[in-house]
Amino acid sequence: MKLVTAILKPFKLDDVREALSEMGVSGITVTEVKGFGRQKGHTELYRGSEYVVDFLPKVKIEIAISDDQADQAVEAIVKTANTGKIGDGKIFVTELEKVIRIRTGETGAEAL
Repeated sequence: MKLVTAILKPFKLDDVREALSEMGVSGITVTEVKGFGRQKGHTELYRGSEYVVDFLPKVKIEIAISDDQADQAVEAIVKTANTGKIGDGKIFVTELEKVIRIRTGETGAEAL
């Protein structure tokens, strides 16, 4: 089992969710986050004053998925979240040691 974590531009969330649903992903967790990478933020103008926005709004999605679907999920995220511009985000894939469904006590792939 894998945990796929992706940091995306917020306006790409619906496209990514649809692409994952089409491939059979049954659930995702979404968190609104702020951060920066190579972008290093940007300057904005507000009421005539210029100020620096260091942390940019992003969306973090997390998907617990079987090993055989992980590459397909990553491919779907890359394809739909890509704008070709700086700040498109990152994807992290990590090994999941154990998954337990609280309601039923199921473990492993059955819990997904």
